[in-house]
Amino acid sequence: MPDVATCYSRVVSTLDRLSDLAPERVRPLKRVEYERLVHEGLFEDEHVELLGGAIVEMSPHGTRHASAIMLLSKLLVRAAGDSAEVRTQLSFAASDESLPEPDIAVVPPGRYRDAHPSRALLLVEVSAESLRKDRVLKAEVYARAGVPEYWIVNVVDECVEVRTLPRDGAYTNVSIARPGDTLSLAVLGGAGLPVSDFLR
Repeated sequence: MPDVATCYSRVVSTLDRLSDLAPERVRPLKRVEYERLVHEGLFEDEHVELLGGAIVEMSPHGTRHASAIMLLSKLLVRAAGDSAEVRTQLSFAASDESLPEPDIAVVPPGRYRDAHPSRALLLVEVSAESLRKDRVLKAEVYARAGVPEYWIVNVVDECVEVRTLPRDGAYTNVSIARPGDTLSLAVLGGAGLPVSDFLR
């Protein structure tokens, strides 16, 4: 029986020739299969995540990206106190076919030693080069997972795109907050978070 590395190599080779497969369907990779590949060390030198059954490369982080993550995570830890856990760039079990790594996840308190959290109160992506992916693909993944609030910290346009009210794989409410505005954290008891404190 072929080992995991051989199987993965075959999958990659097949995906490289998708045009030859039409009209056949390509089976998405399951999260449990992806986690096994990660456990086997097949992505040690790569920064990837599983979205909708596809292995997707993640953009490298610039200084503005890193600064926003650092500042915002500190603020969220203070706001959350003991009522939630704040995880930075760790996996979120969104579905059987998606294991994204949001820049920041506010999740219910608990021990996540044996499994990644599958429920989140707030997910945050700090975005520059990945804006399209975060607005379209990740928004759908997070909405389908029932995440009540999703922020895209847009460091290009210096604003926060706030998405709420997920329904049928989409967020039905989108608002924009800019430096000088204060975000109300409904998921954390209405705590206020000035945008200027992390996007400057």
